[in-house]
Amino acid sequence: MKKIYSEPTPGMKIGTPEADRLIEEYAPLIKFISHRIAVRLPPHIEIDDLMSAGVMGLIDAVEKFDSGRQTMFKTYAEIRIRGAILDELRSMDWVPRSVRQKSVEIASVYAAVEQREGRPAEDEEVAKELGVDLDGFHKVLASAQSSPILSVEDLGGVSKDGEKRDIMEVLAGSSDDDPQVTARVSEVRTIIADTIDKLPEKERLLVSLYYYEELTMKEIGEILGITESRVSQLHTRAVMRMRGKLLKYIDTDDDIRD
Repeated sequence: MKKIYSEPTPGMKIGTPEADRLIEEYAPLIKFISHRIAVRLPPHIEIDDLMSAGVMGLIDAVEKFDSGRQTMFKTYAEIRIRGAILDELRSMDWVPRSVRQKSVEIASVYAAVEQREGRPAEDEEVAKELGVDLDGFHKVLASAQSSPILSVEDLGGVSKDGEKRDIMEVLAGSSDDDPQVTARVSEVRTIIADTIDKLPEKERLLVSLYYYEELTMKEIGEILGITESRVSQLHTRAVMRMRGKLLKYIDTDDDIRD
């Protein structure tokens, strides 16, 4: 039976028994999200650091949740937890600048080749555009596996109080969203959906299993009959295709510095 989660009451404050019970109820989400993110990180990144950041994200969710949102608190909590963990990773500056630059370059090449050919780009085509052989391309792709898909802060825009907004928070919905931001996000949603629809079959299935069914890379490998490392490679390729489609929405230089 699917678990039914509690919803926060208006004006709920951290430190009250009601808030404490809510945080305890949603705490397993922190572990789940932390471990999903950790599988693509270098071994020196401590899972406890991610979970500590996730706790702060959950507390932030309890404090800021607007019951007028067109979404459940669980969805909003997942967004805030993930956002807090990603913020913590950005503060560590663990992705080398060269990797970020290469990630942007690969995504740009994918976008250029696919626009020119009108179909998903092949590895050989991208490698040729990058000026490397196929083995070299696969090494470059592997080095970019942990690079983020996009700069979510830039896509989210700025709130009325001047703070940057996470695109995932905007996607969760809010009654006071700026019409221009809403239109922009709607276009991004369409582009992402269209890009996923046009992914090669295995990549499309992988995205569905990983992001919607929430299976692990190992579980996906068993379903597709391929190794876990191959799943990771396919995932990176799918991410690069999506990133390429979204590059015009982000400030590339800012993304490299994040």
